[in-house]
Amino acid sequence: MEFTAATIAGFLKGEIEGNADIKVNTIAKIEEGQTGALSFLANPKYEHYLYITKSSVVLVNKSFVPAQKVEATLIKVENAYEAFASLLRLVDQARPRKKGIHATAIIEDTAKIGSDVFIGPYAYIGENCIIGDGCSIYPHVYIGDNTKLGNDCTINPGVKIYHDCILGDGCTIHAGTVIGSDGFGFAPQSESEFMKIPQLGNVVLEDHVEIGANVTIDRATMGSTFIRRGVKLDNLIQIGHNVEVGENTVMAAQTGISGSTKIGKNCMFGGQVGLSGHLKIANGTKIGAQGGILGDVKDENTTIIGSPAIELRQFLKSSVLFKRLPEMKLKIDSIEKEIESLKKK
Repeated sequence: MEFTAATIAGFLKGEIEGNADIKVNTIAKIEEGQTGALSFLANPKYEHYLYITKSSVVLVNKSFVPAQKVEATLIKVENAYEAFASLLRLVDQARPRKKGIHATAIIEDTAKIGSDVFIGPYAYIGENCIIGDGCSIYPHVYIGDNTKLGNDCTINPGVKIYHDCILGDGCTIHAGTVIGSDGFGFAPQSESEFMKIPQLGNVVLEDHVEIGANVTIDRATMGSTFIRRGVKLDNLIQIGHNVEVGENTVMAAQTGISGSTKIGKNCMFGGQVGLSGHLKIANGTKIGAQGGILGDVKDENTTIIGSPAIELRQFLKSSVLFKRLPEMKLKIDSIEKEIESLKKK
């Protein structure tokens, strides 16, 4: 597909500086620009690339003022990053979509399949499943008995969804993820034996949830593990049994949430964050990468970091002292020696 700068500016309600008739047919990072490419500039660290990029069109924020001459045509928008994302969605939606049910797919007789559904090779749909309209189920997907998918869900290759789970509308699950595996429940019987506690609940994903690759979300012991509306999970995340993740919360890769923890709305977790079990995390909590959370976070919109995690300002003050600890130890050792010498005198 090919678009002029004028067409793109009209779609984004942006202002053009440069050649409105110039055409683009691909997208590229600003540092890897080429003729005919569309790029964007949102982070000031990348501004120097703007003056040397080969991209034909670059999206920038309306507040941006170039420090020197720019060869590319600029389209000024309210938020360059969001505008670029909206264009990527447009391109993605324009891709041809697979349709039909492959001959090697196995669908149990009691399953109900909606209209305009794609089911790829070697996929399995269990007893009493309900697959909503417009869903795409790619090769080697397993969907267990009594599972329900809402409309327009995308289940990528190799995903496993165990029995009795529920997905809302517009959910996307990426390759290799497991939804509804048993929670880690074992009761000690002796010093060397554990009795498995049956995990009789399920997992509920509400509307417009996106789950990355190789994520595991455990079913509840009783009741449900809830992933609320609009949640976005990165790759390689572990969600324990009976956890609740609040609306529009996002988590980066390798985060681990222990069982029965309740996470509020609009939270943001960096990579490798770890939460112990049975905690309550307030709405709007932000946790820096590798943060270790051992207790409840009660105040909303708090930013914490470290392990064990503390409030951000306290952490920054403490980090200054961390660097000085070797020097401080030498001074303390010297003072102790002087005190001992004075005592002897």
